[in-house]
Amino acid sequence: MRKALPESPQSARGVVRDDVLSALLSTIRLSGSLQFCFMPTGDWETDAAPSMARMSGKAIGTIPFHVVVSGSCWLKMAGETASLETGDVVVFPFGTGHQLGAGSNGKLVVPTRDLPDKPWREIPMLRYGSDADGVRLLCGFLQCEALSFAPLRQALPKLIHVKTRGANDADWLRATIRQMVDEVDRPRAGGISMLPRLTEVIFIEILRHQIIVSEPRSVGWLAALTDGPLSRCLSLIHDDPRRDWSLEELATATGMSRSALAERFQTMLGMPPIRYLRDWRLYLASVALAMTGQAIATIAFEAGYATEAAFSRAFSRSFGAPPAAWRAMAKG
Repeated sequence: MRKALPESPQSARGVVRDDVLSALLSTIRLSGSLQFCFMPTGDWETDAAPSMARMSGKAIGTIPFHVVVSGSCWLKMAGETASLETGDVVVFPFGTGHQLGAGSNGKLVVPTRDLPDKPWREIPMLRYGSDADGVRLLCGFLQCEALSFAPLRQALPKLIHVKTRGANDADWLRATIRQMVDEVDRPRAGGISMLPRLTEVIFIEILRHQIIVSEPRSVGWLAALTDGPLSRCLSLIHDDPRRDWSLEELATATGMSRSALAERFQTMLGMPPIRYLRDWRLYLASVALAMTGQAIATIAFEAGYATEAAFSRAFSRSFGAPPAAWRAMAKG
């Protein structure tokens, strides 16, 4: 359930098409986040699976996380148990229910709904128990619309567990975590606004790490990234999504026939190349809706649709709501 950061990203997965990965990661922005300090002592366990979606008021793309600042504890999820220690970061891309705890006898049951109402002027410190020794976690959630892009969503596990302690490539990640802790321990002007930005940087690096070190698969987006022709095809789409690509153009650029490319793409990604292009454009449109004030008609044109009505129908089929309603929901 856990992975240390690799000494070399390329040694873990072979050659990964950096342009495709960079194109995806560059679109990721957090539309909301929340952080709090959790400091129980003695033998304890949480009373139920933490519900970050309830705390955030949103359910779509709500990603809980925990950073172990000091001490150790256990994590239970779906019948499995993992040990967490200082420097570990755990992220739950789909908000999967889980419990945290330490020890096994005389448990102190820790409630998971003790956060004060927002807005906060300082980071909440939730302390439980009276023992001298305990664990300290920086917890919270991220609101990330990137999970609406199906190929990425399907490539992620329910739990990402990264160990930074002793990892050769984790110096800057450890430094960023220390900066987060400093902002909590020694509040300064602007500290509340700094924490979401630091959290975003950490999340993107952990996501990049997960994609790079994931176990090889025979099908799926990660497998396509390591397949020469398909990787070139994906690179073309991600590099210039506004272009009116045809199957023939993509096939010529990847050195395959149209039928061979279509068949290979369907086998690996479960859809034809032009469908993938459409889905990527719609995902980029969702980012623009959530993060900008652009007119919907402008976003529709940039997504390759001749009319706002056609864009609205396609967007509604993919995201379950028309663009205006989805924008309102994303902006909270």
